[in-house]
Amino acid sequence: MRRPTLEEVATAAGVSKMTASRALRGARDVSKDNILKVREAAERIGYVGNQLALSLSAQHTNLIGVVVPTMSNVVFPEVLSGISAVLEGTGMQAVFGLSEYDAGKEREIIRNMLSWRPAAMIVTGLDQPEDTTRLLRQAGVPIIQVMDLDGEPVDFSVGLSHTAAGEEMAGALIASGRQRFGYVGSGLGRDLRAAKRKAGFEAGLARRGLRLLAEETAPELSSLGLGKRLTQALLAREPEIDCLYYSNDDMAAGGAFACMERGIAVPSRILIAGFNGLDIAQALPFSIATSHSPRRQMGETAARLALQAMTDDRRTMERVVAFTPRISLAGE
Repeated sequence: MRRPTLEEVATAAGVSKMTASRALRGARDVSKDNILKVREAAERIGYVGNQLALSLSAQHTNLIGVVVPTMSNVVFPEVLSGISAVLEGTGMQAVFGLSEYDAGKEREIIRNMLSWRPAAMIVTGLDQPEDTTRLLRQAGVPIIQVMDLDGEPVDFSVGLSHTAAGEEMAGALIASGRQRFGYVGSGLGRDLRAAKRKAGFEAGLARRGLRLLAEETAPELSSLGLGKRLTQALLAREPEIDCLYYSNDDMAAGGAFACMERGIAVPSRILIAGFNGLDIAQALPFSIATSHSPRRQMGETAARLALQAMTDDRRTMERVVAFTPRISLAGE
């Protein structure tokens, strides 16, 4: 069966072929009425377009490359949800790649995405190796780095300071009366944002004359089971701990179950603190402390910046958009 052509879309919409082409790309100089007419006509006759041909005739496609580490917890899907919501109806399409916290894999994903001539790139974090950073600097399209502010962005950054988040949690926990701290973490060699939170937490303790009395870490990525196992090991060595800080809420929830098995009252005997503000923290039979990160809002902001930077002078735009996590202590 013959595929509908762009000429047929233009005829059905009552516009020129050039206008139809530009409307399908969401060009800013095409009126909203014409964009709507053309897209309705394309939908009606089943036109799907030829993005390869568009990329050959233009400087870029209508694709926005997005690279995140994982989809195994809700954190990054919420970022992607925010990106997708903003791009809906703009003519831009997000394409996603998963790096699995592997710097080499991330570099190859970015290299491949750039070969597709994307209109922009949204990449997680600010800690790419120099060869990956060089690729991004030379891309010639807007680069939005999300979820971190502790570093120098290639182009734009949208996120929060994980170092400051750790420091602020230390201050809040000490203010609540806790003095004997332990730490449980996972994958700190790969999850550099979690490593920054730990460093900030230790700095916050040191500023108040305190230190970690014990810590347990493992190279694996976070899970409930790992959090439980590492907590059991830490408490066997240092049973007088009265507060445990975790790399994230998944690990903290596992730690809470470890305490429950040992008959340790949470939060009265041991206060448990995580990061992200996940629903699991609210579903536990007892309260834990956490920092709520605005993940969807960061995704939305990154997508809006990408769209704006495609047409505006990037030199006049704000390079950094900062968010601040909200701390809730156990029982709040």
